[in-house]
Amino acid sequence: MTGLRVLAVDDELPALEDLAYLLRDDPRIGEVSLARDGAAALRVLDRAIADGRPIDAVFLDIRMRGLDGVVLGRLLSQFANPPRVVFVTAYEEHAVDAFEIKAEDYLLKPVRPERLAEAIRRVCVSAELPDSDGGGRTDPGTIPVELGGVTRFVASTEVRYVEAQGDYARLHTAGGSHLVRISLATLEERWSSAGFVRVHRSHLVAVKHIDELHIDSGRCVVRIGETEIPVSRRHTRELRDLLVRRARKGRPE
Repeated sequence: MTGLRVLAVDDELPALEDLAYLLRDDPRIGEVSLARDGAAALRVLDRAIADGRPIDAVFLDIRMRGLDGVVLGRLLSQFANPPRVVFVTAYEEHAVDAFEIKAEDYLLKPVRPERLAEAIRRVCVSAELPDSDGGGRTDPGTIPVELGGVTRFVASTEVRYVEAQGDYARLHTAGGSHLVRISLATLEERWSSAGFVRVHRSHLVAVKHIDELHIDSGRCVVRIGETEIPVSRRHTRELRDLLVRRARKGRPE
């Protein structure tokens, strides 16, 4: 591996230099380019593509003069082969915007080296590049949740099932539940590659956490821990066949 080619964007020079220093100190980073605003960032990205050396990831401030980070992030998502985006900001309130444009991570300033290292790991996994942790599995992403005024990212791997609540969704993990502003249909699309399946108009479940499926008088339910979740008639056969295939795949020869 030659290392990730990354672009750091911040209109405050001290913050930009600090971020560049931390990035260059990580052995997974091969090349660091800098830009002081959104327009300059686009020029760097265009030049890199023209040179046949596209940028792998952009570490992007949000509140900047001119083209702000959220708008720039949305522009980058429209690229034919978009770079991964990691937001680096002093403000928590844009975490939902970051999730909606599929940012890899959302770092709060001042950036801690261990959090930056985790963001770089996520970029490596998303890009299916080697990582020092040996991670080869694709993580379809995390979702921001508010806990006592602090934004925390919950990984899809932590979630056992999701319950629709109007225009919101409640994520159920081993440690509790979190209400987030996102539709169940959006999560179904985003997390299908992580083994989540729709079992009901109001429920999405992680197949690996299903402990039991049973049908009684035509009514099908799955059990996850101590919780029973209804399975609609239209999803029953599909779910049953999926569980059978998984069981056969895991059976020793």
